[in-house]
Parts: sequence; C-alpha cells; structure tokens
Amino acid sequence: MTSTTSELTERKSRATTRTVEAGSLNLCAHCDTLLRFRARQKDTQIICNVYVDGMWDRVEHFHPDCYAEANHPHGPCDDRTKRLPLDPRAMSGPSTVND
Repeated sequence: MTSTTSELTERKSRATTRTVEAGSLNLCAHCDTLLRFRARQKDTQIICNVYVDGMWDRVEHFHPDCYAEANHPHGPCDDRTKRLPLDPRAMSGPSTVND
C-alpha cells in the first residue's frame, strides 16, 4: 500500500496543563529552575511533547508564566484532555468471581 504525504497526519508539537506531581524533578525549559511541588498549593506546569520533522523528540516542562513569557513556543495549551484521577479498582487487575 502506498500513501502520499497529504494522506499522512503530520505530528506537531503540542502543550497541555498538568499539576506538578510530588517528587517531580523537572526543570523549566525557559528559566531553567525546578518546577516545585507544594502540598498545600496545587501548582501547575505546561508539558509539551516536541516533534522535529514529524518525529517525537523530547518533552519540555514550563512554569505557566514562563510559557507565556516565551510566547507559547509549542502553541496554545490544549486542556481538553485533562487527566482523570486513577481508579484504585482499575489497578487491582481482573476481578475473579468465586461461586
């Protein structure tokens, strides 16, 4: 099967907003400082999947203010795909029924 470039979907860099998780050791790609987790404050970060020539290359993290200051280098944040909290029941594996 052959396909042309117009038939292929080009993968582009994209950004989304997420909370900073406990134990996170990511540096902001703009200011080069640590994105800090604070238990009493739900800090957010911008996470970007970066593609080069249609191929995934890396992930970059930004403080929200830094992302705006850098003029949204990977486009506007797509927050339609908010991560849902994990359901502990889904983590237990397949259920078994004993009759």
